[in-house]
Amino acid sequence: MGMEGDNRSYILFDDHHRDHLLPLTFTRPVAELRIGILTIREKWEKWTGKEFSWHTQDYLSAKYPINPAKDNIVINGAITPNRSLVDEIMALKTGESLMSGNVFIAGGLDRSAIDDFEGLPPAGHELKPVHAPFNYLDKLWNICRLNGEELQSDFQLITAGRKSIPVSPTNNLIRPDLIFAEEGAVLEYTTINASPGPVYIGKNSMIMEGALIRGSLALCEGSKIKMGAHIYGPTTVGPFSKAGGEITNSVIMGYSNKVHEGYLGNSVLGEWCNIGAGSNSSNLKNNFTTVKVWNYATGRFEETDLQFCGLFMGDYSRCGINTMFNTGTVVGISTNIYGSGFPGSFIPSFSWGGAAGFETYRLSNALETIEVTMALHQKTLTDTERKIIDRLFMVTGRFRNTN
Repeated sequence: MGMEGDNRSYILFDDHHRDHLLPLTFTRPVAELRIGILTIREKWEKWTGKEFSWHTQDYLSAKYPINPAKDNIVINGAITPNRSLVDEIMALKTGESLMSGNVFIAGGLDRSAIDDFEGLPPAGHELKPVHAPFNYLDKLWNICRLNGEELQSDFQLITAGRKSIPVSPTNNLIRPDLIFAEEGAVLEYTTINASPGPVYIGKNSMIMEGALIRGSLALCEGSKIKMGAHIYGPTTVGPFSKAGGEITNSVIMGYSNKVHEGYLGNSVLGEWCNIGAGSNSSNLKNNFTTVKVWNYATGRFEETDLQFCGLFMGDYSRCGINTMFNTGTVVGISTNIYGSGFPGSFIPSFSWGGAAGFETYRLSNALETIEVTMALHQKTLTDTERKIIDRLFMVTGRFRNTN
């Protein structure tokens, strides 16, 4: 854990792969992505015992500020921690950087170097090779691909030396030693098989009657799994999200809902999203070939080398009832999708429509919907968040079809 007498500031930075993680990183630094149980930042804070700030895009910095000191440790926010990696990073001195090929892992920077820092080792730094293995979120689909491994790691980290609250005997539990429920969790008449991976049931969360769960699963704080749901791991829900229907190997981030019948597989939903009743995402092509996914950084569809790959949806987006998504669909932020048929595999931010065509979702209307949605959770859109959305409306305009 953290070293006594260590007065350095710890900073998580976005590297050049940040753009490969759009649209999810339109609204947050890379380190605020959730994978497993925790966000990447939360993982680093638990492993090191330190508080972290962010080195991110200028337009995000008011919400995610940097807090430099005389001496600093900068860590790549797309990399998740483990014991051996943390030990190597904590041993870094100012003027040393840790590298894996051309990937900058971490470095010790003085205050003057922070001012000019652009996500690369400063000139004159001693470059040291990393010896520890690590997971690197350099593509959207790696959130699903690595979710099981990260969930297992987080589960061990969070539950070490702790005991689960008692779970009602009405539940049918397989491998109860791998099931951990936090204070306030409620579950009755469910079936949970943790043999494939651990099941974490967060504080004040609920699993309703008749739910069938096959681990691994992270049900984060305040989240709910609805009656009769079929959840296959590795899947993450929440915090403060709702899940129902059939879900496989997906991450549903905070305050998002996929409540009703319909299928979601190998997919990632950002925050404040909603999937309408009866909606389905394809995660397998009819000819079983590998899936291509839109990449904002390159401006084209990119080969994933994955046979199973579903839906990636940015914050504040939603779809109406019975919406159908093609395999490997990327949806921007603040979109409203509805109607019959399959819309395209890339749907730009602030789009309104469906397979028959899209028009621009007016910013005033989009903001009004966001505010109403947040009010349902007793949350308020801050002026800082509003400015972020205003900027994103402008910078994403080139992707929209306004005809």
